[in-house]
Amino acid sequence: MMRHAFALGCAALLSGCLVGPDYQRPELELPDDYVGASATATSLAELPWWTVFDDPQMLELLSAALENNRDLRRAAARVEEARARYGVARAAQFPTLSVEASAARGNSGELLRRGVGPTNSYFAGFGAAYEADLWGQYRRGSEAARAALLASAENRRVVLITLLADVATTYLLLQDLDARLQIAIDTEQLRHESTELIRERFSKGTVALIDVNQAEVQEAEAAAQVAALSRQVRETWNLLNLLVGRNPQPHLRSATAPLQLSGDAFLTAPEIPVGLPSALLERRPDIRRAERELAAQTARIGVAQALRFPAIRLTGTLGVASDELSGFSSGTTVWGVGIDLFAPLFDAGRRRSQVAEEVARTQQALNVYEQTVLAALREVEDALAGVQGYRAELEARTQQVLAARSASQLSRARYDGGVTDYLEVLDSERSLFNAQLAASQVRRLQRVSLVQLYRALGGGWAPAEPPPRAR
Repeated sequence: MMRHAFALGCAALLSGCLVGPDYQRPELELPDDYVGASATATSLAELPWWTVFDDPQMLELLSAALENNRDLRRAAARVEEARARYGVARAAQFPTLSVEASAARGNSGELLRRGVGPTNSYFAGFGAAYEADLWGQYRRGSEAARAALLASAENRRVVLITLLADVATTYLLLQDLDARLQIAIDTEQLRHESTELIRERFSKGTVALIDVNQAEVQEAEAAAQVAALSRQVRETWNLLNLLVGRNPQPHLRSATAPLQLSGDAFLTAPEIPVGLPSALLERRPDIRRAERELAAQTARIGVAQALRFPAIRLTGTLGVASDELSGFSSGTTVWGVGIDLFAPLFDAGRRRSQVAEEVARTQQALNVYEQTVLAALREVEDALAGVQGYRAELEARTQQVLAARSASQLSRARYDGGVTDYLEVLDSERSLFNAQLAASQVRRLQRVSLVQLYRALGGGWAPAEPPPRAR
């Protein structure tokens, strides 16, 4: 009975206890629903996002980014690094077993008896060591490493969502620039024809030289816009190639649908069920990453606290020793066991300060987590405002284009009939040009607002399966 009691006592001693706080997710006060939309159980983030845009070229770019983007590959490699680090931390909880062998030659025997001469010694065997995790230092370290691994995996999802949102946003910008470039090219052509017509009238003495000069000014303005937009198209295309992980290549004009000038806006957003604010805690990878980093830092408090208490290390050796290599099999069996006890007595408060340091870092991680949640709520509200606001703005811009086009046609007819001067024509054409450019930009912003809403909700942009390749 005494031996059994002693064995149970040793087992309890070696299993030890856990010092430091156990992690629990912080309680947060979240709103019941979003200000910009009523919450429903089904979130827009759960819908197949690629069906919203129905753009084969965008799907090709997104698929290429998933396969080739270097930042995404680096994030995946960091996950593997964290997994290996977790393996190192977890292994510290278990005993180590090693194979040991040595060979030596010397004349240390001369110190005891003259004339012995040099002697040989050989040893081969096994060594074992185990440090009892009395206070949970290694278990807390393993806990921290596992939480850090999960945080790294969530960081990869953050990179993934950011990458695909950036690809979609850049592609939409390229479409917008292509559309504005075409508007500028068409405007330049029309103004060139108008300038030639006015020059002909000037040669006949029916118009003044100032009309020619004003027409040339407007033609040059359109030509400058063509040059500037061409440069921006090329730069945006180069950025898109970088995001999808490929070398620069010739630009193929994106298939941009013509601007709708009647009816609904160009891209009619679906009804916006956005889910509950509390769902962001589970859906958004940046929130989950911050929460896992908080869990890891909480465990590190226990690691620091365990260093303040005594530590026990057990060692053992078993092998064979001989003074002749040829007679090694009949050598002497050598064994040994040992126990080392280490207990800090005075370190000028170093270990206590280490605990305080980890506690302060945990408080910082808590603040980061809470701030991440608040930022996520704000991003959803901003995205909802963008979806709703840009839709109304695009409808107004399309009406502006219709009115400006009508005014331009009327002023041109009035000028040809001699009712008004050329200044009215210039002003109306300038208004039409600016209205067309603004409408194209707002159309892009409306589409980008949907991208931002998906991104803010933390879903849709990271499906379990990659988006299907366009055929």
